[in-house]
Amino acid sequence: MDVIWVVLIAILALIAGVALGFFIARKYMMNYLKKNPPINEQMLRTLMMQMGQKPSQKKINQMMRAMNNQQQGK
Repeated sequence: MDVIWVVLIAILALIAGVALGFFIARKYMMNYLKKNPPINEQMLRTLMMQMGQKPSQKKINQMMRAMNNQQQGK
């Protein structure tokens, strides 16, 4: 009977550890991405030039705003 309790406690501890680790890692990554966005204006300008578009500041601002709104909405 003691073995069953040990196994049950080990399984519950494993499940709790996985759940807690997931939420901690998720919060860490959200904060990291907020501080270090994956794309900035210079990268966007280079990307648009490679696609053959002439990037105006208005278009770049509009695309950055759209990406920020999409990130905020999640």
